[in-house]
Amino acid sequence: MAELIVALDVPSPEAVPPVLAALGETVGFYKIGIELFCAGGPAVVQAVAGTGKRIFLDLKLHDIPRTVARAVAAAARLRVELMTLHAAGGRAMIDAAAQAARACPTGQRPKLLAVTMLTSLEQADLGDLGIGRAMPDQVAALARLALEAGADGVVCSPREVGRLRELLPPGALLVTPGVRPAGAATGDQKRVATPAAAVRDGATHLVVGRPILDAPDPAEAARAILAEMRV
Repeated sequence: MAELIVALDVPSPEAVPPVLAALGETVGFYKIGIELFCAGGPAVVQAVAGTGKRIFLDLKLHDIPRTVARAVAAAARLRVELMTLHAAGGRAMIDAAAQAARACPTGQRPKLLAVTMLTSLEQADLGDLGIGRAMPDQVAALARLALEAGADGVVCSPREVGRLRELLPPGALLVTPGVRPAGAATGDQKRVATPAAAVRDGATHLVVGRPILDAPDPAEAARAILAEMRV
């Protein structure tokens, strides 16, 4: 069954405890991204993990292979379960990261997710970047490269999940941001889908932030999304 990950897209470590308190036992998996990590560093990861929650560290690593490999090893010591790197970093970078992950002690190996194309981008943006492929083809090409190089899965928009589920190995993780409940505002996300559609198409994890964090009752909003995921 697909899992729900709540994005802790808050500006400071001080904003984290109220979110955890509001969601209680409804949510057990949280994403810590660049904004919160820059504000709180490794300590905020340790604080959330210390409450018994699982961690998805979303820093989208993209650097030379040696640097990324060392970053993976450092993050593994924080006992994060999932972490991201950019598929655009190339085969050698992903391979180095995968080797670093495999070298981690038992119980500390993070699963690596390659970011294909950010869900804030659409076809017109690819032209600006000098990419001639259609968006679905670019996503598929990067996803195949990442899995071949040793990644455990990919981050992709819900719109690409169905095709990637057909193209990639059965055990590949497909993690989808850009999930919005029916009727919710899309914000700055351009390639979105409902929770039910994403799960139906083969997503293994759904990442949801604002529709839960901005809700009058975050726990109830999370329960509603979980219910949609089970349809």
